[in-house]
Amino acid sequence: MKPNENKTARDKLIVALDVADAASALALVDRLEGSVRWFKVGLELYIAAGPTIVETLRKRGHSVFLDLKLHDIPNTVAGAVRSAASLGVELLTIHALGGRAMMSAAQEALAGVATPPRLLAVTVLTSMDSAQLAAIGVTREPAQQVELLARLGLAAGINGFVCSAEEVAHLRAITGPDGVLVTPGIRPAGSAIGDQKRVAGPAEALRRGASYLVIGRPITQAASPAQAVAEILKEMAEA
Repeated sequence: MKPNENKTARDKLIVALDVADAASALALVDRLEGSVRWFKVGLELYIAAGPTIVETLRKRGHSVFLDLKLHDIPNTVAGAVRSAASLGVELLTIHALGGRAMMSAAQEALAGVATPPRLLAVTVLTSMDSAQLAAIGVTREPAQQVELLARLGLAAGINGFVCSAEEVAHLRAITGPDGVLVTPGIRPAGSAIGDQKRVAGPAEALRRGASYLVIGRPITQAASPAQAVAEILKEMAEA
């Protein structure tokens, strides 16, 4: 099945469990039971709760996006990818800045895995803009840097990427319909932007070609997370 084929809005929404401990995460999952299929486990929660939180979510029937942005020497990343694959996660991030050799090693580490996760190469964080890239010595505009890293990933055998809504249409043209494009920095109508720089609304991101939307604070910090999800799914359905 192609990334956007026959999927409902619920299938494309990933709720980010960016909370400090397993109890908080599972309390939120309880409040969203029945309305959310996907949950993202990122660095904060994984460091606090370890692989047990992933196992718990899987046992409860949820799909897991493990967002660790692995970035190290090729051998180390390959080993980490194999360990993550053993948890049964469905999406896993590595950092494209690790280079082609690292990304190739990550992809090759999944050879022989019965149900491997889809690797996603993170391009440019949605919290970064041109000024922040320049401060670390990257003189390209964000869109140019995203394309460069995505083409590096494709050369390494990876056809899944994390990018902002500003670049997703261009990457969709590069990856074709089989590419998996995950877009964070989504801000529904009325939501605060916070520390994000390159943002878009749910419907617009999907129209531009996103496969999945990652949404955290507009849901997790809402007075009623379930109501926030319902409103977001309604916006997504417009696409």
